[in-house]
Parts: sequence; structure tokens; C-alpha cells
Amino acid sequence: MPSAKTQLKRREEIAEGTMAFYFERPEGFQFKAGQYLTLALIDPSETDAEGSTRNFSIASAPDEDDLMIATRMRDTAFKRVLKQMALKNELKISGPFGSFRLHGDESRPAVFLTGGIGITPFRSIVVHAARNNLPHQLFLFYSNRRPEDAAFLDELQQLEEENPNFKLTVTMTQSEKSRHPWKGKTGYINREMLAEAVSDLRTPIYYSAGPPEMVAAMRKMLEDIGVSESDIRTEDFAGY
Repeated sequence: MPSAKTQLKRREEIAEGTMAFYFERPEGFQFKAGQYLTLALIDPSETDAEGSTRNFSIASAPDEDDLMIATRMRDTAFKRVLKQMALKNELKISGPFGSFRLHGDESRPAVFLTGGIGITPFRSIVVHAARNNLPHQLFLFYSNRRPEDAAFLDELQQLEEENPNFKLTVTMTQSEKSRHPWKGKTGYINREMLAEAVSDLRTPIYYSAGPPEMVAAMRKMLEDIGVSESDIRTEDFAGY
């Protein structure tokens, strides 16, 4: 769709250093779970070399009322303005874009490999699948440094309890630095973690999103397992 105007409805901190922003959904704005949008500030109070436009995965599901994005709050002019602007302020939105979407073959499981803010497209897909009783088997492997850094963690754990087709594996790479005890898995996502949850590692379609170095590591792991290139779908989150 061409660009349209939207309004900031609310914002909240959803993990340490990570915020979710909820926008009014422009009339006629339709998207598929996993896609992204472009958000542009209108006459911002400050700018820098990175500009006043950003691409964000849509973290809300297609049948939720608001459009929601989530982002790490780096110290840039764009994010300072977004964090401080008054509610009901207008922004420009365009999209949706991208083909990072759940495949149609219900007989093949989907395995999602992500870390940090790379969770956003998968939150959309998993919520959409639960709301619409999709028959796909979904396996989400989610890595963070500490529990405090894990956006949507409580919600994802609740979705796992509610949706028998959804299996969540969470791991922490620096749990010793957490203020809270962590009794779950530790270390980076690896082949052994996958094998514990997925019976046949060559059957699923694999999706990975997050920092480029993590996405590259996940791709190498899958290639070493023998997963076909055509069964690996990736999306880098650079400079978020």
C-alpha cells in the first residue's frame, strides 16, 4: 500500500532496554505474519546521520487490532524521538514488505531459530498460528543473554501451554549475570538442542532472524546437519 499516517497509541518496556510501540492501524492495512513495515518520523525534533526512517518487523499478529513493533533502544535520534514523543503524534507508515512467512505445507514442521530482538517476526507468526488453530508443528528456539533481556518470554511460555502444536526452547548465554535464578538451558543454540525437540532434523523448514552473526552461525549449523539450502530462510537484523 502507499504510505499512510498513523498515530502512536502507547508504548511499554517489554525487556531490559527493549520497548514495544503500538500504533493505530491505518484503514485497509493488511499484512501476513512475519512481514515488516517502514516507519518514518514527521518533522522530528532531532535527526542524525542514520535518518528518520526505519524498517521494523511487525510483531503484532494480523488479526490483532493495533500494529506493534519492538526494538532495542539504542541511543540514536530516531529512537530518542520515538521514546519521547507524545501519544497520538502522527508518523508515516508504509508496507507491508517481505516474504519471511510461514510456509503452506502443513505436513512439514517449522523451526524458528532466533535471539534477542529477532523474536519479533516469530511472535507474530506464533500468535497468529494459535489464534487460527493452524495445524503446523512449530518449534521456536530463543536465545538471550539473560531472562531480563528476553522480550515476550512470559507470553511465549503461555502460548506453549495453550497450543499443543507449539514447542518453545529457551536458552541463556550469560545467565550467571542475571539478577534472577535461571533453571533452563544455557549456552548458544546448537544441534543437540534441536535434536532434543525435533525428531527428524531434515524434515522441517527452518527460519532464522536476528543479528547477522547469529543468523550466519545458524545457517552453518543447518548446513552441517545436511539441511537443504532451499529449506533455510533467513532475515538479518542489522543496525537495529
